[in-house]
Amino acid sequence: MANKKVAIIASSPGLETAYKALNIATAAAALDAEVAIFFSFEGLSIIHKDAEQMLKLRLGNEGLAEGFKKVNVPTVPQLLDMAKESGVRMIACQMTVDVMGLEKDHFIDGVELGGAAAFLDFAFDAQVTLNF
Repeated sequence: MANKKVAIIASSPGLETAYKALNIATAAAALDAEVAIFFSFEGLSIIHKDAEQMLKLRLGNEGLAEGFKKVNVPTVPQLLDMAKESGVRMIACQMTVDVMGLEKDHFIDGVELGGAAAFLDFAFDAQVTLNF
């Protein structure tokens, strides 16, 4: 299928959300899809420079940390690097950034600021749209 597009919204907190969104994004990019992730509300923590301190597993899921290590799942920073190298667009919701008093320099390199319209312009043509 030509011009495959995957649109992902990451708006929930936690390490689980980061892994879900980034795993799908990097897999889709590996399958030659164009991918954009729209980070909003608590999902902004995934692309924050302090993500490793901010992202925690939900209560009851602490055992996943050992499982991630055991099967060599890449870390969130590694997945973010893979996503960037694969051309995944990472869009921080401008409205949420403003409401939370954040600035572009709070986020990792390669993140663009954009409103919902910027994401929707991409998502209108996506074959797959996911929300985490």
